[in-house]
Amino acid sequence: MESVNFFKGYGKLSHLESQNPRPRSASAAITISAILLFTLVIGFTLAALLLQPINDKDPTNPASASSLSSNLVESIKTICNVTRYPDSCFTALSSLKASIKPDLEAFLDLSLQVAITHLSDLSSSFKSLNDLHSQPALKDCLTLFDDALSRLNDSVSAMKVGTGKELVLTKEKISDIQTWISAAMTDQDTCNDGLEEMGWTAADEVVKSQAQSCKESIGNSLAIVANMQNLLQKCGRTMH
Repeated sequence: MESVNFFKGYGKLSHLESQNPRPRSASAAITISAILLFTLVIGFTLAALLLQPINDKDPTNPASASSLSSNLVESIKTICNVTRYPDSCFTALSSLKASIKPDLEAFLDLSLQVAITHLSDLSSSFKSLNDLHSQPALKDCLTLFDDALSRLNDSVSAMKVGTGKELVLTKEKISDIQTWISAAMTDQDTCNDGLEEMGWTAADEVVKSQAQSCKESIGNSLAIVANMQNLLQKCGRTMH
């Protein structure tokens, strides 16, 4: 068998190479083109994956709205139009699980649950502040937050009846819930007043954002319950 010489002089070709010339330039071009095409495909795929979560969370994005039925979208808009912060209201109510019946009771319950979550997060952030023990007003806020959380949880519990925890609203319950949510708002306002008197302002942007989210979610819940009878009438329902 003829051996292949791997060490050739410049300008010389072996016997095998002279019989089978290799189109190296064409092969290299094809390889480079394939790599570029593969890179572009991977790039577009990653971009789509990164942008999708953002679109899904944006209630004003058409792709996000299309994931909800048109009737559900209109129902949420009707409810949120009575609130002071319709954008955050729409975001909160759009997270209603598909397995839950989309009625006013369920939307109010969800709005309250969101408010409870925001207030709990704010309370946790206050507990981690470095100047908590040196500023009496901060301690007062924690007490007020606990009271507000109790009021909001009472509101959620008041709607649930029976072993199946069916959500039921009556005029008496609506009156009680409105009183409790108003008290929760007063607690947060009292906290803010105390902080202003001592000249304390949150340096942490996270705390500022949590405080605003808390204010909006509680305010939205109060607006919904305050307009519950009008909203029920628009749905062709009456309250007992």
